[in-house]
Amino acid sequence: MVKKAVSKKNVDKYQDSDAPLERLHCDEHLVHLDSVRASMPKLLPVDKAQQMAEVFAVLADPNRLRLVSALASQELCVCNLAALTKMSESAVCHQLRLFKVMRLVKYRREGRKIYYSLEGGTIFNLYSVLAEELKLC
Repeated sequence: MVKKAVSKKNVDKYQDSDAPLERLHCDEHLVHLDSVRASMPKLLPVDKAQQMAEVFAVLADPNRLRLVSALASQELCVCNLAALTKMSESAVCHQLRLFKVMRLVKYRREGRKIYYSLEGGTIFNLYSVLAEELKLC
């Protein structure tokens, strides 16, 4: 259910009725300039919002999140990631390619093997906080 801003007048008007809250709305369209001005410096710029949306879009896939969870604890090669997640090596490579484009993973070569790990702490922190919030850890 989407919550809408309601004025005190509307709340009082519907307080004793059985009207659902979603029918409440502002009768007066009054912009509070002080609030708007105070919030402006904190508003996310469009280009940064687009970048964040792209990262969230990449992470909005259960298989990719499983790969992130695997890489959150240690670096792993494609064959180990595939065995761990029960995905094909080809599928793992495809997902890792997306991660590399988005700069979410880094890799190092050791002979013929390539080992992947999460890039920086941002994705690890995001994953850890959400996992803790959902009591997954």
